[in-house]
Amino acid sequence: MAREPESRLAYSTGGEREPEPKSAAPPSPRGGIRIRLERRASDRIVTLVTGLPGSAVELARLLRALKSACGAGGTVKRGVLELQGDHRTAAEAFLADRGLAPRVTRG
Repeated sequence: MAREPESRLAYSTGGEREPEPKSAAPPSPRGGIRIRLERRASDRIVTLVTGLPGSAVELARLLRALKSACGAGGTVKRGVLELQGDHRTAAEAFLADRGLAPRVTRG
């Protein structure tokens, strides 16, 4: 059976490349490093750290040390560090010790 000239390919097994991950986190809209608290739908509290410079690998290393300093779990999602629980003061002190100048957003 011959292929129609207007038909589209529905499946391919090769030649495509996976997209390369971005090397740096997207910049914060207002600039600077921000620490804020967020309450999730399941009534959990999460500390968010946004606006950190660096690659995904550097953010993962920073998160690992920050989790250890706060004694909490966490993850990196889209360049934002998420810590389980309210760790605003500990995160602020940790980042200040590393030479970063975070701003804590209250309320």
